[in-house]
Amino acid sequence: MLRINRLKLLQFRNYKAKSFDLDERIIGICGDNGTGKTNLLDAIYYLCLTRSYFSRPDGQNVTHGMQGMRIDGEFDREDGPHTVTCILRENNRKEFLADNEPYRRLSEHIGRFPCVMIAPDDVELISGSSEQRRNFIDAILCQLNPEYLQQLIAYNKILQQRNSFLKQASESNAKPDEALLGTYDDQLGSKGQTIYEVRVEFMRHFLPLVLRHYEKIAEKRDGLAIQYTSQLSSSPLKAILQHTLQKDLALQRTSAGIHKDDLEIYIGEYLFRSQASQGQRKSLLFALKLAEWDVLRENKGFSPILLLDDVFEKLDAQRMHNLLHWVCAENEGQVLITDTHRARLTEQLADIKVGFKVIELGIKN
Repeated sequence: MLRINRLKLLQFRNYKAKSFDLDERIIGICGDNGTGKTNLLDAIYYLCLTRSYFSRPDGQNVTHGMQGMRIDGEFDREDGPHTVTCILRENNRKEFLADNEPYRRLSEHIGRFPCVMIAPDDVELISGSSEQRRNFIDAILCQLNPEYLQQLIAYNKILQQRNSFLKQASESNAKPDEALLGTYDDQLGSKGQTIYEVRVEFMRHFLPLVLRHYEKIAEKRDGLAIQYTSQLSSSPLKAILQHTLQKDLALQRTSAGIHKDDLEIYIGEYLFRSQASQGQRKSLLFALKLAEWDVLRENKGFSPILLLDDVFEKLDAQRMHNLLHWVCAENEGQVLITDTHRARLTEQLADIKVGFKVIELGIKN
């Protein structure tokens, strides 16, 4: 069991000072556009993952004209009640505390309070760049595996150092320091191989789960196929880096590595993003997110908090009913769902015959 029972916001986005009692497993949040529905969900995501779901710099989450912000949450978990606090100081220094004890590193918090969010812009996960799909997979794995998170942090740090080295070597037209370059390549090769192997093992379970969820939502397979691709599947990373060195010097960045991995998605023999209908895109988006929710639940032994933002615009009424029945009635996790129409939200939640609470937001918070 994982639930957030109370949320307190101070100078977070449009909330100067506001508290919410979230004392039901199913919480509906309704209000016009601009009243803060998405911000409320993002505050919960912030407490769970130490950052905004929308990749905004921390300072951009502070109420306009104010300095600093604070988010407090009261959670229940299998091992008892917990408080989580995020503070952004006036000097833009971020602090995170659990049960009033500060973390030495933010990464120590990741995975303790698992959370999955579905938002309107998530369609970019399918139609956007490979970076978005990598970030999606990494976000899951970082909640599942603390060691993976540390390896990824280390890899990205070494990658930045190697890129700076390449830039300096290219601009100076000097022969690269082979010893230093070899050190970077050794370190990237080692970290990259570990990350690659974790991703490969994860995909063996995750991708079939995505396909099953897609078939359940779309009520057919549609010839959907998903494949994890990586340059490391054919050669060790160090050998690849040696082969691409001249290209990397010209580009002044590292052109090969696990930071280029992707999920290739096909419908039949065609790329999904170029041939799929809007309905197929929406079905795949939900399949990916529900597979994320499933693997987190299996790994943690309890359901992560599920945050559904404006999902009524994404699925037709029957598929929306099926989705809500599955996540709200057939599973025990806490679900928070937003909509602009109170009547539609209330009707859908009442129809699945579980207890729920509706919070209505006004213009001023």
